[in-house]
Amino acid sequence: VQFVESGGGLVQPGGSLRLSCAASRFTFSSYTMSWYRQGPGKERELVATITPTGTNTNYVDSVKGRFTISRDNAKNTLYLQMNSLKPEDSAVYYCNRRYSEAAWGQGTQVTVSS
Repeated sequence: VQFVESGGGLVQPGGSLRLSCAASRFTFSSYTMSWYRQGPGKERELVATITPTGTNTNYVDSVKGRFTISRDNAKNTLYLQMNSLKPEDSAVYYCNRRYSEAAWGQGTQVTVSS
């Protein structure tokens, strides 16, 4: 199993970013997938979850209405559209299988700062 996250960067408050997670070496379309984040000095936090066909999604309260999780099973790729970003969203973002966690990728750094 392998995850390669990308799309992070430095953005001003109120800005947007779209993260991608390229998954490989397992049947991506069969798994519920999630985005997680870990801020400086904090524990890893579950941010958003999407079921295998994309029918159902779930978000932590702090990102509801601002973040959207989606997936393209044909491309084995998971996405996180992040709008109205806040400084407290700054973290390293990771993807993983929700219920059968595999080895973590390197993550992608998101920094929200003016």
